[in-house]
Amino acid sequence: MTQVTQWAKQNLQLAENQFSVAALDSRVRVQNCDRPLTMDLPFASRETVRVRCQSNAPWQMYLRLVLASPGAATPLATASDASPTSMRKVVVATQLLRRGTTVNTEQLQEIEHSGAGLDPQAVSSVKDLENGEMVRDIPAGTPLRSHDVKRAVLVKQGQSVLLTIFHGNGLSVTARVDALQDGRIGEQVRLKNPESGRLVSGIVTGPNAARSQ
Repeated sequence: MTQVTQWAKQNLQLAENQFSVAALDSRVRVQNCDRPLTMDLPFASRETVRVRCQSNAPWQMYLRLVLASPGAATPLATASDASPTSMRKVVVATQLLRRGTTVNTEQLQEIEHSGAGLDPQAVSSVKDLENGEMVRDIPAGTPLRSHDVKRAVLVKQGQSVLLTIFHGNGLSVTARVDALQDGRIGEQVRLKNPESGRLVSGIVTGPNAARSQ
């Protein structure tokens, strides 16, 4: 938790009184890592931090940042501190979500849910799940947790990709290129212009879409 707190302060420019890290489920066992942990934001919002150990026995886990409400002097209570009568906003599925399928935000809904017994890893914003891929089947009405979803492959090797190339003065052009490797949102991928054969790289921005660096 200390490492995540320090990372959030340095990389998200948050003061210590502006957030807290939600407690892990007591059933989760954190393995030791013989290398420095790496952290990033895998989803659209700043509420979910992915912690990765990239050793010979790699693992990853997701932690939820609880941000203080605007003007608050202290962080909001974490899910583990919630009283039986407190409510939390969570994201639930409006229909059965199958393992391996890409999440469509139209299949999700934000609702108020009792904090009593709620998993600390429950996701509170639909934006956190955009362009995600289901890790397991989730029935309709079930609150989704951060580890129920992983980043989906949005650009696949061999497929056509729309590359946006930015120029000065806010101008941009687009070009159709071929993907030479798979890529997830925010990842850099190698691309090829099918007409000139020129190799370029781009950052994945969405399904079959990328932008120049």
